[in-house]
Amino acid sequence: MAKIDFGGVVENVVTREEFPLSKAREVLKNEIVAVIGYGVQGPAQAMNMRDNGINVIVGQAPEFKADWDKAVKDGFVPGKTLFPVEEAATKGTIIQYLVSDAAQRILWPKMKPCLTKGKALYFSHGFSITYKEHTGVIPPADIDVILCAPKGSGTSVRRNFLAGAGINSSYSVFQDFTGRAEDRTLALGIVIGSGYLFPTTFEKEVYSDLTGERGVLMGALAGIMDAQYKVLRENGHSPSEAFNETVEELTQSLIRLVDENGMDWMYSNCSATAQRGALDWRPKFMKATLPVFKELYKKVKSGEECIRVLKSTGALNYKEMLDAELKELGSSELWRTGAAVRKLRPEKK
Repeated sequence: MAKIDFGGVVENVVTREEFPLSKAREVLKNEIVAVIGYGVQGPAQAMNMRDNGINVIVGQAPEFKADWDKAVKDGFVPGKTLFPVEEAATKGTIIQYLVSDAAQRILWPKMKPCLTKGKALYFSHGFSITYKEHTGVIPPADIDVILCAPKGSGTSVRRNFLAGAGINSSYSVFQDFTGRAEDRTLALGIVIGSGYLFPTTFEKEVYSDLTGERGVLMGALAGIMDAQYKVLRENGHSPSEAFNETVEELTQSLIRLVDENGMDWMYSNCSATAQRGALDWRPKFMKATLPVFKELYKKVKSGEECIRVLKSTGALNYKEMLDAELKELGSSELWRTGAAVRKLRPEKK
């Protein structure tokens, strides 16, 4: 492992130089990796591994026709590399359990008998294991239980792989029966295209992930955008002006500068007025939101968020409820303006 100084805290990480693709292929040469679920993470991880020369099969319920057809379109062949879930899980030596958290709980009684001695059960989220008292997902004692969690959506995992880059991933070993669990985990992390791998635990992965999704990455970001857009519109600014100052400048300019060299560099490459205002108001937003983040983390850690998610997603009418919520979001003036603005962007050459 490489020792890297992250802002004064030294961490051990695994890079592609230390664990090259050739080593990963050697570790996995006798494995059949069964990707269960072709929804969000499944397609990206399956195709990346296949492109890296790994023996990959996909397990997908045929009745979910859209996902089954997508797997076929992506080159997986029914009866050869594409099978119903239980058949694929029986054939695989490493089972990548990539269906949704809610589906993992429902599918578990059928999945567990397929996990025979020496196999590995792989997760990209610590949810089912961490909250096992709510999910009922308790693996057999004679298998490896491992995790590799890309810090990005499946779409980003695939795009970055095709671009020759990678999404950084966390990894963990929950149960090492074979003595090869860590090698299996790191090898899988490399062949799915990780930029580098950093250690975590199943608990820490799910606590940070749920906090991030509800916070800065999605929930807080959308909420802050809604609030700023509303204030600008209420004060007479046009939809175009309000959207550009709230979303477009962030996504098309400033966040790219942060990505390249950090927040301080972005600040130093903005006007003096923007710098001063941002530095003055940053502590105010910190003070205002810190209690919300503390409440959020507490509810994630206690399992309250887990219970709420399982109850909501398990409702018979959940799909209709979700569609209605997403429709309301998409039909808001803010995001209808966004659709119009995106159409006005110059075409990429």
